Amino acid sequence: MTDAPLTFPTSEPEGLPVQFVGKRGALFWLALKTGFLTVITLGIYRFWMKTRLRRWFWSAIRPGGHPMEYVGNPWEKLLGFFIAVVVLTFYIGIINLVVMFVSFSVFSTPAVGYLASVAGVVPLWFYARYRARRYVLARTRWRGVRFGLEKGAWGYAWRALAHWAVTILSLGLLWPRMTFWLEKYVTDRTYFGSARLHQDGRWTMLYGAAIPLLVSILFLAVGVVWLLWWDPMVVSSDITVEGVTRSFEEMMDGGAPAFPVVGLERLIIFPLGIMGLLYGAIHYRFASKRLMANHKTAEGIALQSRLSGPRVASIYVLGSFIAYLALLAGIVGLVVFAFVTLGPEAMMAGSRFDFGTEFDIPRGIALALVAVFYLSVFLMWNVLYSTFVTYPLMRHMAKTLSLPQRYGLQVISQRDRDEFTEAEGFAEALDLGAAI
Repeated sequence: MTDAPLTFPTSEPEGLPVQFVGKRGALFWLALKTGFLTVITLGIYRFWMKTRLRRWFWSAIRPGGHPMEYVGNPWEKLLGFFIAVVVLTFYIGIINLVVMFVSFSVFSTPAVGYLASVAGVVPLWFYARYRARRYVLARTRWRGVRFGLEKGAWGYAWRALAHWAVTILSLGLLWPRMTFWLEKYVTDRTYFGSARLHQDGRWTMLYGAAIPLLVSILFLAVGVVWLLWWDPMVVSSDITVEGVTRSFEEMMDGGAPAFPVVGLERLIIFPLGIMGLLYGAIHYRFASKRLMANHKTAEGIALQSRLSGPRVASIYVLGSFIAYLALLAGIVGLVVFAFVTLGPEAMMAGSRFDFGTEFDIPRGIALALVAVFYLSVFLMWNVLYSTFVTYPLMRHMAKTLSLPQRYGLQVISQRDRDEFTEAEGFAEALDLGAAI
């Protein structure tokens, strides 16, 4: 006799909310301290930095008042990075040797070899993304129960290549199809304890999230047709590439253009269109996450997201402005500091180095000071980005997420630990960031 399948009520009087309790100031000092240790250890401490930041973020996210846990080990990350570097060095070295030999032998040019070398790394990029997500889920727990992701990195890689090919051939019109099916592949292999998640819905539902992006593309296309065909800016019956180039050079030199130009103010279409594209890309990325989250289920468990596309876009704009403004100011300060410390001659290409002209600083100390200043600039950029972009983004995503149906949590059992040899090593080695 077989057991009957479990049945659960379709609704509950009150959903399970998600809280976010972390403070921005605490994150700032943690990111600053761990970033400083990363700089003085020449990057080795970054595996510990990433672990400590994840533990901070995970503990700040509390579904139903219970904090998430991140139990990843920095030694796993360090060892995984070394393993990945060895494997990738061998793989890329062999691939490059073969393709360059074929390129010279068959095509008598290195160009084909360079293109094939880049193409050979693309599958590894998707492979590394999947394995990085698997590691993060395997080291995440809630109420003591582990998350997990089944093996399937190569399956994800070839599917991603196929979907990208279809998307490119469709000139981007089938991008939502790629987004949906790749996320479904990952979600349908994701577990919380013994509960397996499912990605429901249809890929066509994501076109709603793409409306701002599509409108921006249409706006730019209409603008180009307007400026070049309906009401052209350049009034001439004989326009050549050389003539346009000469006209532009004369305008840059302050002279009159070779061709009469009207309506220069209409060029504002392009910066407006580019800003629309940026907003549309951000809106699509996170609005599609919201739509798919609302169609993620497990037995007796459902998710609901109220994530706001405009709110996410404002976080990116304001936070990135603060971070990159500090980066720009730091670079200007670095140039001034190097000019004063190394002397004006050291800043001129092709001239002899005259270190410490202003303060008579020994050459080695001057170079060390400039190097420390350089690393400090990018350290501060990383700290500000974590504080003003990553923090409010994760807070918004957490506070807009809830579990309207949660009866299935009562029957979930523990999942075996996923022993992961190389952690996120491939993502780190390929500079995917393996981000928070």
